[in-house]
Amino acid sequence: MIALARKRARHGEPGGGGIRVVHVSPTYFSERSILGGGERYVTELARAMAQLTPTRLVSFAARADERGSLAAETPLEVRLFRPFWYPRGQRTNPVSVRFLTALADADVIHCHQFHVVTTTLAIAYARAMGKRIFITDLGGGGWDLSYRLDTGRWVDGFLHLSEFSARRFARYEGKNHLIFAGVDVERFRPLPGRTYETALYVGRLLPHKGINYLIEAVDARTELRVIGRLWEPQLGATRSAEYWDLLQTLARGKRVRFISDADDERLVREYNAALAVVLPSVYTDVFGAHHPTPELFGLTLLEAMACATPVIATAVGALPEVVEDGVTGFLVPPNDARALADRLQWLRRHPEEARRMGERGRARVLERFTWEAVARRCLAIYREVLRTG
Repeated sequence: MIALARKRARHGEPGGGGIRVVHVSPTYFSERSILGGGERYVTELARAMAQLTPTRLVSFAARADERGSLAAETPLEVRLFRPFWYPRGQRTNPVSVRFLTALADADVIHCHQFHVVTTTLAIAYARAMGKRIFITDLGGGGWDLSYRLDTGRWVDGFLHLSEFSARRFARYEGKNHLIFAGVDVERFRPLPGRTYETALYVGRLLPHKGINYLIEAVDARTELRVIGRLWEPQLGATRSAEYWDLLQTLARGKRVRFISDADDERLVREYNAALAVVLPSVYTDVFGAHHPTPELFGLTLLEAMACATPVIATAVGALPEVVEDGVTGFLVPPNDARALADRLQWLRRHPEEARRMGERGRARVLERFTWEAVARRCLAIYREVLRTG
Protein backbone atom coordinates (compact mmCIF):
# COMPACT_ATOMS: atom_id res chain seq x y z
CA MET A 1 0.00 0.00 0.00
CA ILE A 2 2.83 2.39 0.77
CA ALA A 3 4.09 1.81 -2.79
CA LEU A 4 0.73 3.07 -4.11
CA ALA A 5 1.11 6.27 -2.10
CA ARG A 6 4.66 6.72 -3.43
CA LYS A 7 3.34 6.36 -6.98
CA ARG A 8 0.73 9.03 -6.31
CA ALA A 9 3.38 11.38 -4.94
CA ARG A 10 5.71 10.79 -7.92
CA HIS A 11 2.94 11.52 -10.38
CA GLY A 12 2.15 14.84 -8.73
CA GLU A 13 -1.26 14.02 -7.33
CA PRO A 14 -2.62 16.65 -4.90
CA GLY A 15 -0.73 16.87 -1.65
CA GLY A 16 2.20 14.76 -2.88
CA GLY A 17 5.80 15.53 -2.22
CA GLY A 18 7.06 12.06 -1.44
CA ILE A 19 7.91 12.53 2.26
CA ARG A 20 7.90 9.06 3.82
CA VAL A 21 6.18 9.34 7.21
CA VAL A 22 5.95 6.72 9.95
CA HIS A 23 3.53 7.30 12.82
CA VAL A 24 4.29 5.37 16.02
CA SER A 25 1.59 4.78 18.62
CA PRO A 26 2.07 2.67 21.77
CA THR A 27 -1.55 1.50 21.61
CA TYR A 28 -3.61 0.57 18.57
CA PHE A 29 -7.21 1.58 17.93
CA SER A 30 -9.37 -1.22 16.54
CA GLU A 31 -13.05 -2.07 16.46
CA ARG A 32 -12.57 -4.27 19.55
CA SER A 33 -10.56 -1.66 21.40
CA ILE A 34 -11.64 -0.12 24.69
CA LEU A 35 -9.18 2.68 24.12
CA GLY A 36 -10.28 6.21 23.54
CA GLY A 37 -9.80 9.43 21.59
CA GLY A 38 -6.01 9.42 21.66
CA GLU A 39 -5.80 6.11 19.84
CA ARG A 40 -8.45 7.14 17.32
CA TYR A 41 -6.51 10.38 16.79
CA VAL A 42 -3.39 8.55 15.59
CA THR A 43 -5.26 6.21 13.27
CA GLU A 44 -7.38 8.89 11.64
CA LEU A 45 -4.45 11.26 11.19
CA ALA A 46 -2.37 8.50 9.59
CA ARG A 47 -5.25 7.56 7.27
CA ALA A 48 -5.66 11.16 6.13
CA MET A 49 -1.92 11.62 5.65
CA ALA A 50 -1.71 8.43 3.58
CA GLN A 51 -3.87 10.17 0.97
CA LEU A 52 -1.20 12.88 0.66
CA THR A 53 2.17 11.16 1.08
CA PRO A 54 3.56 7.64 1.75
CA THR A 55 2.50 6.82 5.32
CA ARG A 56 2.91 3.86 7.66
CA LEU A 57 1.30 3.35 11.08
CA VAL A 58 3.37 1.34 13.56
CA SER A 59 1.76 0.13 16.76
CA PHE A 60 1.66 -2.79 19.18
CA ALA A 61 -0.78 -5.61 19.86
CA ALA A 62 -0.74 -9.04 21.43
CA ARG A 63 -2.27 -10.59 18.29
CA ALA A 64 -1.77 -9.76 14.64
CA ASP A 65 -5.52 -10.07 13.95
CA GLU A 66 -6.15 -6.93 16.01
CA ARG A 67 -5.31 -4.94 12.89
CA GLY A 68 -9.02 -4.67 12.11
CA SER A 69 -10.38 -2.82 9.07
CA LEU A 70 -9.78 0.83 9.90
CA ALA A 71 -6.97 1.05 7.36
CA ALA A 72 -8.86 -0.82 4.65
CA GLU A 73 -9.32 0.78 1.24
CA THR A 74 -6.69 3.46 1.92
CA PRO A 75 -3.00 3.67 1.02
CA LEU A 76 -2.12 3.46 4.71
CA GLU A 77 0.21 0.64 5.67
CA VAL A 78 -0.27 -0.76 9.18
CA ARG A 79 2.41 -2.80 10.96
CA LEU A 80 1.77 -4.26 14.42
CA PHE A 81 4.48 -5.64 16.71
CA ARG A 82 4.10 -7.93 19.69
CA PRO A 83 5.55 -6.45 22.91
CA PHE A 84 7.85 -8.56 25.05
CA TRP A 85 7.44 -6.43 28.20
CA TYR A 86 5.13 -3.92 29.85
CA PRO A 87 7.06 -1.90 32.48
CA ARG A 88 5.30 -2.10 35.83
CA GLY A 89 2.44 -3.88 34.07
CA GLN A 90 1.39 -0.72 32.19
CA ARG A 91 -0.49 -1.98 29.13
CA THR A 92 -0.29 1.43 27.45
CA ASN A 93 3.52 1.35 27.64
CA PRO A 94 4.63 -1.65 25.54
CA VAL A 95 8.28 -2.46 24.92
CA SER A 96 9.56 -3.89 21.66
CA VAL A 97 12.79 -3.36 19.76
CA ARG A 98 11.72 -4.98 16.51
CA PHE A 99 9.51 -2.01 15.65
CA LEU A 100 12.65 0.01 14.89
CA THR A 101 12.98 -1.99 11.65
CA ALA A 102 9.81 -0.27 10.45
CA LEU A 103 11.48 3.15 10.76
CA ALA A 104 14.41 2.46 8.43
CA ASP A 105 12.92 3.98 5.25
CA ALA A 106 11.26 6.95 6.99
CA ASP A 107 12.08 10.57 6.25
CA VAL A 108 9.98 11.61 9.24
CA ILE A 109 9.11 9.70 12.41
CA HIS A 110 6.05 11.03 14.24
CA CYS A 111 5.57 9.53 17.72
CA HIS A 112 2.35 9.84 19.69
CA GLN A 113 2.82 10.08 23.47
CA PHE A 114 6.01 11.46 24.96
CA HIS A 115 6.64 9.58 28.20
CA VAL A 116 6.61 6.00 26.91
CA VAL A 117 9.45 3.60 26.14
CA THR A 118 8.67 3.32 22.41
CA THR A 119 9.09 7.07 21.95
CA THR A 120 12.38 7.14 23.85
CA LEU A 121 13.69 4.29 21.68
CA ALA A 122 12.50 6.07 18.54
CA ILE A 123 14.22 9.31 19.61
CA ALA A 124 17.48 7.44 20.18
CA TYR A 125 17.14 5.71 16.80
CA ALA A 126 16.38 8.97 14.98
CA ARG A 127 19.38 10.68 16.58
CA ALA A 128 21.70 7.81 15.65
CA MET A 129 20.41 7.56 12.07
CA GLY A 130 20.04 11.27 11.36
CA LYS A 131 16.26 11.16 10.91
CA ARG A 132 13.74 13.85 11.78
CA ILE A 133 11.42 13.10 14.70
CA PHE A 134 8.29 14.81 15.96
CA ILE A 135 6.12 14.22 19.02
CA THR A 136 2.40 14.69 19.65
CA ASP A 137 1.57 14.11 23.30
CA LEU A 138 -1.95 12.78 23.84
CA GLY A 139 -1.86 12.66 27.62
CA GLY A 140 -1.03 9.77 29.86
CA GLY A 141 2.23 7.89 29.56
CA GLY A 142 4.07 5.48 31.78
CA TRP A 143 7.35 4.64 33.42
CA ASP A 144 10.15 5.86 31.18
CA LEU A 145 13.65 7.37 31.29
CA SER A 146 12.31 10.59 29.72
CA TYR A 147 11.11 11.65 33.18
CA ARG A 148 14.75 11.81 34.28
CA LEU A 149 16.59 12.46 31.03
CA ASP A 150 15.68 15.42 28.81
CA THR A 151 15.03 13.54 25.57
CA GLY A 152 13.03 16.49 24.24
CA ARG A 153 16.24 18.31 23.28
CA TRP A 154 16.70 15.74 20.48
CA VAL A 155 13.16 16.18 19.11
CA ASP A 156 12.73 18.32 15.99
CA GLY A 157 9.24 19.47 16.83
CA PHE A 158 6.34 19.07 19.25
CA LEU A 159 3.02 19.11 17.40
CA HIS A 160 0.19 19.96 19.77
CA LEU A 161 -3.55 19.42 19.79
CA SER A 162 -4.25 22.72 21.56
CA GLU A 163 -2.73 25.83 23.10
CA PHE A 164 -3.38 24.23 26.49
CA SER A 165 -1.26 21.26 25.46
CA ALA A 166 1.51 23.52 24.14
CA ARG A 167 1.74 25.35 27.46
CA ARG A 168 2.76 22.09 29.10
CA PHE A 169 5.83 22.06 26.84
CA ALA A 170 6.80 25.71 27.30
CA ARG A 171 10.45 24.73 27.85
CA TYR A 172 10.57 23.71 24.16
CA GLU A 173 9.03 26.97 22.97
CA GLY A 174 10.99 27.15 19.73
CA LYS A 175 9.88 23.66 18.75
CA ASN A 176 6.16 23.95 19.52
CA HIS A 177 3.51 23.96 16.77
CA LEU A 178 -0.29 23.73 16.78
CA ILE A 179 -1.92 21.12 14.55
CA PHE A 180 -5.24 20.71 16.44
CA ALA A 181 -7.48 17.67 15.93
CA GLY A 182 -9.93 16.53 13.32
CA VAL A 183 -13.06 14.52 12.64
CA ASP A 184 -14.30 12.45 9.72
CA VAL A 185 -17.07 14.74 8.49
CA GLU A 186 -18.40 12.13 6.05
CA ARG A 187 -18.90 9.56 8.80
CA PHE A 188 -20.02 12.00 11.50
CA ARG A 189 -22.75 14.04 9.87
CA PRO A 190 -26.38 15.13 10.38
CA LEU A 191 -28.88 12.41 9.46
CA PRO A 192 -32.31 12.99 7.91
CA GLY A 193 -35.01 13.38 10.52
CA ARG A 194 -32.61 14.00 13.38
CA THR A 195 -34.09 14.82 16.80
CA TYR A 196 -32.98 16.67 19.94
CA GLU A 197 -34.01 14.41 22.80
CA THR A 198 -31.38 12.81 25.03
CA ALA A 199 -28.44 14.07 27.03
CA LEU A 200 -25.38 12.13 25.86
CA TYR A 201 -21.92 11.42 27.24
CA VAL A 202 -19.29 9.60 25.16
CA GLY A 203 -15.90 8.64 26.54
CA ARG A 204 -14.01 6.67 29.13
CA LEU A 205 -15.70 5.97 32.44
CA LEU A 206 -13.08 7.58 34.65
CA PRO A 207 -13.41 9.87 37.70
CA HIS A 208 -11.80 12.89 36.03
CA LYS A 209 -14.48 12.81 33.32
CA GLY A 210 -16.99 14.11 35.89
CA ILE A 211 -19.83 11.82 34.74
CA ASN A 212 -21.19 11.74 38.28
CA TYR A 213 -22.04 15.47 38.05
CA LEU A 214 -23.90 14.90 34.79
CA ILE A 215 -25.99 12.10 36.30
CA GLU A 216 -26.82 14.41 39.21
CA ALA A 217 -27.80 17.12 36.71
CA VAL A 218 -30.44 15.22 34.73
CA ASP A 219 -34.01 15.34 35.98
CA ALA A 220 -36.70 12.68 35.78
CA ARG A 221 -37.84 13.86 32.32
CA THR A 222 -34.42 13.70 30.68
CA GLU A 223 -32.94 10.47 29.38
CA LEU A 224 -29.17 10.30 29.74
CA ARG A 225 -27.16 7.86 27.68
CA VAL A 226 -23.61 7.14 28.79
CA ILE A 227 -21.53 5.52 26.05
CA GLY A 228 -18.18 4.14 27.15
CA ARG A 229 -16.37 1.35 28.90
CA LEU A 230 -14.73 0.94 32.26
CA TRP A 231 -11.01 1.67 32.01
CA GLU A 232 -9.09 -1.36 33.21
CA PRO A 233 -6.64 -1.00 36.13
CA GLN A 234 -3.75 -2.49 34.11
CA LEU A 235 -4.20 0.37 31.63
CA GLY A 236 -3.46 2.91 34.33
CA ALA A 237 -6.87 3.58 35.87
CA THR A 238 -7.27 4.26 39.57
CA ARG A 239 -10.49 3.62 41.53
CA SER A 240 -12.31 2.73 38.30
CA ALA A 241 -14.41 -0.04 39.89
CA GLU A 242 -15.32 2.21 42.81
CA TYR A 243 -16.31 4.95 40.38
CA TRP A 244 -18.51 2.55 38.44
CA ASP A 245 -20.33 1.64 41.65
CA LEU A 246 -20.86 5.33 42.38
CA LEU A 247 -22.32 5.96 38.91
CA GLN A 248 -24.70 3.05 39.32
CA THR A 249 -25.86 4.39 42.68
CA LEU A 250 -26.43 7.91 41.34
CA ALA A 251 -28.38 6.54 38.36
CA ARG A 252 -31.00 4.73 40.44
CA GLY A 253 -34.47 6.10 39.84
CA LYS A 254 -33.36 8.12 36.81
CA ARG A 255 -33.53 7.49 33.07
CA VAL A 256 -29.85 6.68 32.73
CA ARG A 257 -28.72 4.06 30.23
CA PHE A 258 -25.14 2.74 30.04
CA ILE A 259 -24.01 1.53 26.60
CA SER A 260 -20.67 -0.27 26.30
CA ASP A 261 -20.75 -1.72 22.78
CA ALA A 262 -21.51 1.19 20.43
CA ASP A 263 -19.71 1.13 17.09
CA ASP A 264 -19.32 4.23 14.91
CA GLU A 265 -22.62 3.65 13.13
CA ARG A 266 -24.47 3.49 16.45
CA LEU A 267 -22.50 6.48 17.70
CA VAL A 268 -23.60 8.63 14.77
CA ARG A 269 -27.24 7.71 15.46
CA GLU A 270 -26.83 8.60 19.13
CA TYR A 271 -25.26 11.96 18.29
CA ASN A 272 -28.20 12.66 15.97
CA ALA A 273 -30.73 11.90 18.72
CA ALA A 274 -29.05 14.09 21.33
CA LEU A 275 -30.29 17.38 22.70
CA ALA A 276 -26.66 17.95 23.71
CA VAL A 277 -23.43 16.04 24.07
CA VAL A 278 -21.91 16.80 27.46
CA LEU A 279 -18.25 16.54 28.48
CA PRO A 280 -18.19 17.40 32.22
CA SER A 281 -14.48 16.83 32.94
CA VAL A 282 -12.91 18.15 36.14
CA TYR A 283 -9.53 19.08 37.59
CA THR A 284 -10.43 17.57 40.98
CA ASP A 285 -12.57 14.46 40.92
CA VAL A 286 -15.20 13.23 43.37
CA PHE A 287 -12.53 11.29 45.31
CA GLY A 288 -10.38 14.41 45.76
CA ALA A 289 -7.69 13.39 43.26
CA HIS A 290 -6.21 16.23 41.18
CA HIS A 291 -5.89 15.97 37.39
CA PRO A 292 -3.81 18.85 35.95
CA THR A 293 -4.47 17.85 32.33
CA PRO A 294 -8.02 16.47 32.20
CA GLU A 295 -8.62 17.28 28.52
CA LEU A 296 -5.97 18.04 25.88
CA PHE A 297 -8.70 18.52 23.27
CA GLY A 298 -12.01 16.60 23.48
CA LEU A 299 -12.54 14.66 20.24
CA THR A 300 -16.08 13.60 21.11
CA LEU A 301 -17.12 17.25 21.08
CA LEU A 302 -15.89 17.54 17.49
CA GLU A 303 -17.78 14.39 16.52
CA ALA A 304 -20.96 15.81 18.03
CA MET A 305 -20.48 19.19 16.37
CA ALA A 306 -19.92 17.46 13.01
CA CYS A 307 -23.36 15.88 13.52
CA ALA A 308 -24.83 19.37 14.13
CA THR A 309 -25.42 18.63 17.81
CA PRO A 310 -25.00 21.34 20.49
CA VAL A 311 -22.32 20.64 23.09
CA ILE A 312 -21.90 21.45 26.77
CA ALA A 313 -18.44 21.28 28.31
CA THR A 314 -16.70 22.35 31.47
CA ALA A 315 -14.14 25.15 31.24
CA VAL A 316 -11.14 22.91 31.86
CA GLY A 317 -8.05 22.07 29.83
CA ALA A 318 -8.44 22.76 26.12
CA LEU A 319 -12.24 22.57 26.05
CA PRO A 320 -12.68 26.38 25.85
CA GLU A 321 -10.65 26.21 22.60
CA VAL A 322 -13.20 23.81 21.12
CA VAL A 323 -16.54 25.18 22.34
CA GLU A 324 -17.61 28.73 21.50
CA ASP A 325 -19.73 29.61 24.53
CA GLY A 326 -23.22 30.63 23.44
CA VAL A 327 -22.40 29.96 19.77
CA THR A 328 -21.83 26.21 19.30
CA GLY A 329 -22.83 25.26 22.83
CA PHE A 330 -22.05 26.22 26.41
CA LEU A 331 -19.12 26.26 28.81
CA VAL A 332 -19.87 25.74 32.51
CA PRO A 333 -17.72 25.57 35.66
CA PRO A 334 -16.39 22.12 36.61
CA ASN A 335 -17.88 20.14 39.52
CA ASP A 336 -21.19 22.00 39.14
CA ALA A 337 -24.22 19.78 38.54
CA ARG A 338 -26.58 22.75 38.83
CA ALA A 339 -24.84 24.60 35.98
CA LEU A 340 -25.09 21.50 33.77
CA ALA A 341 -28.79 21.17 34.60
CA ASP A 342 -29.45 24.84 33.78
CA ARG A 343 -27.83 24.58 30.34
CA LEU A 344 -29.67 21.36 29.49
CA GLN A 345 -32.95 22.93 30.48
CA TRP A 346 -32.19 26.04 28.41
CA LEU A 347 -31.60 23.95 25.30
CA ARG A 348 -34.85 22.08 25.88
CA ARG A 349 -36.77 25.36 26.23
CA HIS A 350 -35.15 26.87 23.11
CA PRO A 351 -35.26 24.18 20.39
CA GLU A 352 -34.75 26.57 17.48
CA GLU A 353 -31.64 28.10 19.04
CA ALA A 354 -30.38 24.61 19.84
CA ARG A 355 -30.73 23.71 16.17
CA ARG A 356 -28.81 26.83 15.11
CA MET A 357 -26.06 26.07 17.62
CA GLY A 358 -25.68 22.64 16.07
CA GLU A 359 -25.49 24.08 12.56
CA ARG A 360 -22.83 26.58 13.63
CA GLY A 361 -20.89 23.73 15.25
CA ARG A 362 -20.76 21.74 12.02
CA ALA A 363 -19.72 24.83 10.07
CA ARG A 364 -16.85 25.39 12.52
CA VAL A 365 -15.69 21.78 12.12
CA LEU A 366 -15.78 21.98 8.33
CA GLU A 367 -13.80 25.20 8.40
CA ARG A 368 -11.08 24.16 10.82
CA PHE A 369 -11.19 20.61 12.18
CA THR A 370 -11.01 18.08 9.35
CA TRP A 371 -8.36 15.35 9.31
CA GLU A 372 -7.08 16.52 5.96
CA ALA A 373 -6.46 19.96 7.44
CA VAL A 374 -4.55 18.41 10.38
CA ALA A 375 -2.48 16.24 8.02
CA ARG A 376 -1.59 19.22 5.83
CA ARG A 377 -0.50 21.23 8.88
CA CYS A 378 1.80 18.37 9.89
CA LEU A 379 3.25 18.05 6.40
CA ALA A 380 3.97 21.78 6.22
CA ILE A 381 5.91 21.55 9.50
CA TYR A 382 7.79 18.42 8.38
CA ARG A 383 8.81 20.09 5.12
CA GLU A 384 10.00 23.24 6.84
CA VAL A 385 12.23 21.27 9.22
CA LEU A 386 13.57 19.09 6.40
CA ARG A 387 14.26 22.18 4.30
CA THR A 388 16.03 24.17 7.02
CA GLY A 389 17.75 21.23 8.72
